[in-house]
Amino acid sequence: MTDFKVTMLASGSKGNSCIIESGSQLFAVDMGLSCRRFTEKLKAAGYLPQDLSGVFITHEHNDHISGLQTFSKKYDVPIFTSEKTWRVLLGRFTEINRNICRIIADEITLGDVKIRSVEIPHDAIDPHGYIFYRGDKKCTYLTDVGFPSPTVQAAAQSSHTLILEANHDIDMLKNGSYPYELKRRILSTRGHLSNESSGMLLRNLQRLPEKIILAHLSQENNTPLVANATIKNIFDRENRLRDLEETQIFIAKQNEMLKTF
Repeated sequence: MTDFKVTMLASGSKGNSCIIESGSQLFAVDMGLSCRRFTEKLKAAGYLPQDLSGVFITHEHNDHISGLQTFSKKYDVPIFTSEKTWRVLLGRFTEINRNICRIIADEITLGDVKIRSVEIPHDAIDPHGYIFYRGDKKCTYLTDVGFPSPTVQAAAQSSHTLILEANHDIDMLKNGSYPYELKRRILSTRGHLSNESSGMLLRNLQRLPEKIILAHLSQENNTPLVANATIKNIFDRENRLRDLEETQIFIAKQNEMLKTF
């Protein structure tokens, strides 16, 4: 069975969008770019908006939904999120095309791909990650996660491809220029995963994914080098560096598109 193909169009606090392809199905997770920028990047990746089988929204924060209303008026692509999140979005976006709004309560099947929503801890009304299944392959999307809850940890298990938040280095954040209240929010259990927390989640997996994409890195409180080194140090402390040898680790960035295939 062909593996999932993942393209990160953008990842970070200024806008997030991920494209997941498997077989004849093409999905977008989040649309935190303007509609124009999203379609430009999508075309640069070799796709068209009309190719999408669905758009899946994790939560209502602006860096995940800023292009949604305009996109809904231009393209007849179904948009999926939870009922509570739709209540917020429909109150905010009065001109959204309601004909393409869809609720995903637990799981749905589109073509030969099953998509399951996963509750995640974050300071939004009803935030979710998503798991995509096709045949014996599993692709899991987990960002904006306050801490590795049992549900989050279980969702990551047995993934072949894992998109996982590694938002900040704790010391860089604590010593940085962010206001105290923002630092407290990010560090809380409804904030964002640190590099250390992401590494501990990976350490607890029974089997590491074939591909790990570290996502939603802070441009102020993290670097790709620090994120990668932190995770490797966690495995090194337990003499498990060999476990990482068969895993490809990618770093998604805010302003550079990333293809993992």
